[in-house]
Amino acid sequence: MDAFVGAPTVQRVLARGDTKSSVVVDRGLQVDLRVVPPASYGAALLYFTGSKEHNVRLRGLALRRKLLLNEYGLYRIGDEARGREIAAATEEDVYAALEMDWIPPELREDRGEIDAALAHRLPALVSVDEIRGDLHTHTSWTDGRDPLADMARTARARGYAYLAVTDHSPGLGMTNGLSPERVAARLAEAAKLNAELAPFRVIVGTEVDIRANGKLDYPDEILVKFDIVSASVHSSFGQPRDAMTARILGAMRHPLVTALSHPTGRLLEKREPHAVDLDAVIATALETGTWIEVNGGPERLDLPDVWIRKAIDRGATLVVNSDAHAMEELAWMEQGVGTARRGWAGPASIVNTRGLDAMLAARKRRS
Repeated sequence: MDAFVGAPTVQRVLARGDTKSSVVVDRGLQVDLRVVPPASYGAALLYFTGSKEHNVRLRGLALRRKLLLNEYGLYRIGDEARGREIAAATEEDVYAALEMDWIPPELREDRGEIDAALAHRLPALVSVDEIRGDLHTHTSWTDGRDPLADMARTARARGYAYLAVTDHSPGLGMTNGLSPERVAARLAEAAKLNAELAPFRVIVGTEVDIRANGKLDYPDEILVKFDIVSASVHSSFGQPRDAMTARILGAMRHPLVTALSHPTGRLLEKREPHAVDLDAVIATALETGTWIEVNGGPERLDLPDVWIRKAIDRGATLVVNSDAHAMEELAWMEQGVGTARRGWAGPASIVNTRGLDAMLAARKRRS
């Protein structure tokens, strides 16, 4: 506790005790530290992981069985004072004592996971190890930091079978988007790398802007050169809902657009989502075969989890990407997968859990 309250980033100490201390750190976040006996570790981890709603529902379930759940363990009512717990050492022990499957932390939101765990019908969630490649990355050809070769080798070292480089189109001036001549040069570099790194594959793609008028930032004769085309909104964020929705749906209906990237456009703590009808986006994804991205960038985490679940329930195909602009940012795939897991996503709903040929075959029909 002394080390915790005395940490360099602590600005204010709210409480200091032997079992609980609370501080405010330099970003304005409150951080709590709890200390329990080692035998209670699992119960404490469960008790403080997940939403308040999940915790209240779980305690209510215990009470209906004449049990008490707290951070020290699961007890028969009256036994807690004597320290005679039924389960405490691991989360699995506590859930099992309540006749439930262990619930992954990402699902602990009281959105049906408790009933599913009681019925032994929790989904098998996607894991990072199941991702075969990243389909949204940037290099020093545009606004990324690192060369394509370094990004490709880093992706291969992560165990990927493929990496799509999706540098920007020219309309967004600040990103140094690719002219047609530079597109050709990057195609040549990718071909050279593919000969060197085989069977690993560099897939040449683009993140093409959806202009305010709904048109794409490349003509079809350029778009057809790319194996992956991610369409994105990067401007005119304040358009009315009807106009923004029509703008996005029009891009999704283009036969050469593979995926819709960061669908709501939000930047956490910086920019609110733009006004868009996400129900219509999901319906259009089903109609056209366009993939919907789950973006792992820590400022985005977009598509949001509640909409991921709606998309999955309706049968849409997702793609989880890092949106990396540097080699180390390829690790942002972990946040993307975590967000997908919060939306109850399994590997079957995510196209880049498939091998190269199966992933490419899953693209919409290109015409």
